Parts: sequence; C-alpha cells; structure tokens
Amino acid sequence: MYIDLVGMKYLDGYRLELKFADGKKGSVDFAAYLKKGGVYRRFRDAEYFKKAYVNKELGVLCWPDGVDVAPETLYSEATGMALPAWMIPEKHEKKKPKHRKAV
Repeated sequence: MYIDLVGMKYLDGYRLELKFADGKKGSVDFAAYLKKGGVYRRFRDAEYFKKAYVNKELGVLCWPDGVDVAPETLYSEATGMALPAWMIPEKHEKKKPKHRKAV
C-alpha cells in the first residue's frame, strides 16, 4: 500500500487534518511525536510545526528544513488502517537459518 497525501489543514495544537489520494481523510495528533525526540523535537516550537506542507510531487507531509513523515504512517494513523507489512519490523525481519549438527 502506498497512498499519496494530497491535502492538509491545520486544526489546533498539534492536530492536522489529512486528505489522501484515495479520498479518505482523518486527523492526526502529532503530540506523541514530541516524545520521539530526534528531528521531531523541533515540533516543540508550535510556529515551526504550523509550517507543515504537502510536497505534492512526493505526496509526503514535510516541514521547511526537510523533516517529513511517511504517508503510510499518516494514513494508518488518520484512517485506522493497518500499516503495510513491510513497515512492521517483526514481519519484515528475516528468519535466521537453523544450524544442524554434523553427524
């Protein structure tokens, strides 16, 4: 599953309403991203957070200095649909081969 993000509207606080290429839309509260740290630490500045925009060429939610969030993640959060299997680490890990003892 790969569905482009095509629209975004700031609601309040850290909430954005997102619209996807398949017509589905929903809101995502990015307050939880503040706890992730790293590049998302920038979201603590509410004015920075409000600079979010949709990169129409890529179908991705972005901020001016290159921070972005995968559309698959946003689609899952906004619609309640499951993440694609390739994004779930447990399902994507390769199983280690079992070694046999020489007889």
